[in-house]
Amino acid sequence: MTWLQGWWHNEVVDGYKGPLLAGFVVFIVTFLVTRTITRLIRAGRGPFHNISSGGVHMHHSTPGVILLIVGGFMGVGAPPLSGWTYAAAVLVGAGSSLVLDEFAMIFRLQDVYWSQEGQLSVNMVTLAAACVGFAVCGLSPVGVNGLAGTEVVVRGGLVSALMVNLLLVTLTALKGKYPTALIGLFVSPVAWVAAARLARPTSPWARWRYSAKELAHARRRAAAFDDRWAPVRRHWDDFIGGAPTQAPQ
Repeated sequence: MTWLQGWWHNEVVDGYKGPLLAGFVVFIVTFLVTRTITRLIRAGRGPFHNISSGGVHMHHSTPGVILLIVGGFMGVGAPPLSGWTYAAAVLVGAGSSLVLDEFAMIFRLQDVYWSQEGQLSVNMVTLAAACVGFAVCGLSPVGVNGLAGTEVVVRGGLVSALMVNLLLVTLTALKGKYPTALIGLFVSPVAWVAAARLARPTSPWARWRYSAKELAHARRRAAAFDDRWAPVRRHWDDFIGGAPTQAPQ
């Protein structure tokens, strides 16, 4: 467990990431509790039920927005690493989890929580958790640490490498691989591979750069990729967020 103790002292204690870790844990726990409760309500089990007042259904993104606002202003005005900072981290973690759990509804302005479109919320929560988790573990998209007194050439080379990675991340996003681009900010080789591969056929890069022959090739590659990985992703989304309600034929 020496590596765990080293990580705790180097990244959390010395890196002043206690509030970030607290917010990350609360984010995950809040999402799991929220999805458990909503699935129990959907199945008609347990003491839980939807909250409605005057014919208006109260979505849990509403208290989530309130928690985010209170936590954000509390974090801005609190002394660094004080109890107030940790309280703000808890509020932001819980609030952001509640809001992202209904991201698809906010994005579409429709109640698509249990539909196929509603799985977008699970994807957003997964990506947010991955990025915050990377930051907690010490991976930073722009950090160049531990170079005090080092040669200027070394520092310049590392900064240049970061800029190149940022360009590759941008190229990955232009190719329509948005989740991959977000992860590539923290894990550089992911962006390198994604930027070198074919773009999604509906991406801006494909529309701007591909000929009709290349676009047809991109469609075939995208279809083969989706045939292989779409079921895996669908099973993951169903496991985490619950299977969507099938629309009537």
